[in-house]
Amino acid sequence: MKSAALAGVLFLAALSISAQVINPGLMDTLSGEKLKSITVGGYVDVYYGTAPGLADTDEMPYAFNMSKLDQIALNLAFLDLRYSTSSVRARLTPGFGTYMNANYASEPASLKNIVEASAGIRPWKNKQIWLDAGIFGSPFTNESAVSKDHLLLSRSMGPEYTPYYLAGVRVTMPAGSKVNLYMYLLNGWQQISNPDKAMSVATQVEYRPDARNLINWNTYIGKDDCAGGIDCGTRYFTDLYWIYAPEGRFSCTSNVYYGRQNLKKSSIYRTWWQANITAKYKLTAIASLSGRLEYFSDPYNIQVPSYNSKGIMPFKTAGAAACLNLKVHENALFRMEARRFFSEKGIYQGTGGIANKQLTWLLTGLSVWF
Repeated sequence: MKSAALAGVLFLAALSISAQVINPGLMDTLSGEKLKSITVGGYVDVYYGTAPGLADTDEMPYAFNMSKLDQIALNLAFLDLRYSTSSVRARLTPGFGTYMNANYASEPASLKNIVEASAGIRPWKNKQIWLDAGIFGSPFTNESAVSKDHLLLSRSMGPEYTPYYLAGVRVTMPAGSKVNLYMYLLNGWQQISNPDKAMSVATQVEYRPDARNLINWNTYIGKDDCAGGIDCGTRYFTDLYWIYAPEGRFSCTSNVYYGRQNLKKSSIYRTWWQANITAKYKLTAIASLSGRLEYFSDPYNIQVPSYNSKGIMPFKTAGAAACLNLKVHENALFRMEARRFFSEKGIYQGTGGIANKQLTWLLTGLSVWF
């Protein structure tokens, strides 16, 4: 398996990962075509979404993935170029689509289309320790920008309000046959450019008790701005997820996280948290059903600037989703999904100026990769 051969550089040489659970945060799940030390892969994700009852708009509120409404749109397309030897590696992944437009809006023009771009070295030949610098996929939460790696088409609310990408330096090292450690020095919370010069730190512990289970724990500390123009100071964040993926019919994943941030020039702290659980059941070799339950609480709008015509509203929202997955080809996945949101406040602007507490979001998507 070509992707397993490439990913093996990250771990112990003796560790066979081809049968292990994939960690989607590493964004290294394409098979690709290998030409000596270079692997070339690609991914295209097209979708159609609609939200009946929502006021006249072409954007799904509070979403950054597949957020366009009532039109066929390109969510994410990228070409993945990877170079790897026993001691040097590099990756360049330019990307395009509505995901890029929504998540990279604040970046300089030359950086708005970079999914990943990094270079790495292994300083010691007898140790599987890697030092990489550049732009990486984020380890936070159990969902990344690549929908094919997840049990449902859309992302849960949790990853929409954590970084999808990070910029800085990463150190990777194994701590035995079942544990991998990652340490990050970063430009900030989903931030490539760093105008204020303040650096952030993050850690990742990836534990694989067996081939069917993955437990991942992340932390983050940094001075970052809050949503809605709130003047904030240091952010403390911790994130834990579990992925269960045997070769049988049933798969499951769950994620919880908690954030705490102080208001600048004060001793007041504000918190937010979320939890979700997702499961998939295979009906046949081609068809499967997935479902998700989730809850997100951000009462002070530190991460989510929710509002209606009366002003800012606390974001306390539950969600449920169901998805039909059809593997129409070895490298193609067609999906149909329905989501329903239940908010404590009326944060969804309906037709006629009515602020609704509930909203339905319908999605269809096709993903193809190589």
